[in-house]
Amino acid sequence: MTETTSNATPSPVEGIKSRSRLLRGTITEGLQDGATGSLAEPDTHLLKFHGSYQQDDRDLREERRLQRLEPAYSFMIRTRLPGGVCSPEQWLALDDLATRHANGTLRLTTRQAFQLHGVIKRDLKQTLAAMNAVLIDTIAACGDVNRNVLASVNPDESTLHAAAHAWAVKISEHLLPKTRAYHEIWLDGAKVSEDEETEHIYGPTYLPRKFKAAVAIPPHNDVDVFAQDLGFIGIPETEGPAALAGFNVVAGGGLGVTHGDAATFPRLADVLGFVSPEHVLAVAEAVVTTQRDLGDRSNRKHARLKYTIETMGLGPFRAEVERRAGLHFDPARPFEFRTSGDRFGWTRGENDNWHLTLRIPAGRIADRQTETGEVRGLSGLRSIATMHKGSFRITPNQNLLIAGISAAQRPLIEKLVREHGLDLHERASPVRLDALACVALPTCPLAMAEAERYLPDLITRIEARLALHGLAGTPLLVRVTGCPNGCARPYLAEIGLVGKAPGRYNLHLGGDAAGQRLNTLYRENVGEAAMLAALDPLFARYAAERQTAERFGDFLWRSRIL
Repeated sequence: MTETTSNATPSPVEGIKSRSRLLRGTITEGLQDGATGSLAEPDTHLLKFHGSYQQDDRDLREERRLQRLEPAYSFMIRTRLPGGVCSPEQWLALDDLATRHANGTLRLTTRQAFQLHGVIKRDLKQTLAAMNAVLIDTIAACGDVNRNVLASVNPDESTLHAAAHAWAVKISEHLLPKTRAYHEIWLDGAKVSEDEETEHIYGPTYLPRKFKAAVAIPPHNDVDVFAQDLGFIGIPETEGPAALAGFNVVAGGGLGVTHGDAATFPRLADVLGFVSPEHVLAVAEAVVTTQRDLGDRSNRKHARLKYTIETMGLGPFRAEVERRAGLHFDPARPFEFRTSGDRFGWTRGENDNWHLTLRIPAGRIADRQTETGEVRGLSGLRSIATMHKGSFRITPNQNLLIAGISAAQRPLIEKLVREHGLDLHERASPVRLDALACVALPTCPLAMAEAERYLPDLITRIEARLALHGLAGTPLLVRVTGCPNGCARPYLAEIGLVGKAPGRYNLHLGGDAAGQRLNTLYRENVGEAAMLAALDPLFARYAAERQTAERFGDFLWRSRIL
């Protein structure tokens, strides 16, 4: 393994990883310490590699401080679920864990994974063990490794989508850490000496920063493939039965930035070229090891692959990947993306099966009262899972697809959906259907402003402005995050709000509908009133001057407003 020759001092997290005994640290000892609800600070970094983040309820911080109590610590658990596919049995198991050990909700993420929130320390081990009992793990769901691999949905709708899901699984398995620490700590597996373990791909300190990969099938860019560190765009055969001829490979995307740091920026991935299917794993490994050896290990804010490519240059980076993979990229083949959203409602797939895509606002599945009425999402999906014979598939847009429904079962599932208020896909406006938000407050430690809790009110206010200008029912991609790290991919939205402080956001405008153009900063550090005041005249011009079927983001650029 060729290590970077940089003389810069490694970041503190690099030291934690190097001393961790391949991600073991003192997590086991910390779990047994009943005097606190938290883990030691170094272990909170290592815990991420095991699929969990330590958090606390920020709504309660001041109250607990005044009572001289430690923060209300709990843990978020994230699954590794390549392509977002799970069985009804797995769904019911996660539902049970969310009810017994978490905060009574399931959350669907933009990485096609489940998150459980509010798990306290004494329940952490048994929750992870129960997930593994139904063949769901959390290995590498977080941390400085390749995370959950996305795949365009629905894999059962066509052979191409089935192949995309299969490749997401293969890439995920190939890039998994090899350490047995997870099995030792959470599953009471047999202990293995460090001499018996080798992290062939990652080495003893893993990657400089997180790494994200996705497989896309045009014309639907539902995975936002250009926002990923590594992406594979499926190219079908031009003759014969539907099959993948290979993939256009893209690398170097990433959306996280740091407020006030000009050296950080969102970036779209570059196209490296085309490869046939038998080279996919070699290319994936070569990209990862190049980042492992040449990425910035001194400054974590500058440690993503996008900065490595910016520093090296695309040509040298491509050449290094080719050398490590033992191949040369062919020229990229033509492709076209037309949308980055989900296809809601019923679609008919192969083998006469049906698929139903439900709108799940901000991905939060719960039994609760909403602005549109009572939604018993958790109960409704539990009822569906008890009789469904197909699968559940999380979309990269925080929605849920119930896949593989027989014609005989369709009326019953449709009835359960309506009875439990899960029919938002039939009632909501296009703006509300496509909006995304990260979790943000009260649990995310990085959040500077509200996102998930603010989203319903934000969309209501934007819809009112659209209606005022005769634009009711017009598609518009809105995304909001509580900090600049980009979990809800706000820098690709037509309207993106990025949290700056409580009640204040940076307003970004001008993304496109296909996930192929970054937006731009339009107003900085504004409250809601100023944000809406900035949008009003733009909506007015859009209503008066737009071309047929022209999207708002496209109009802003064509009109030279941005």
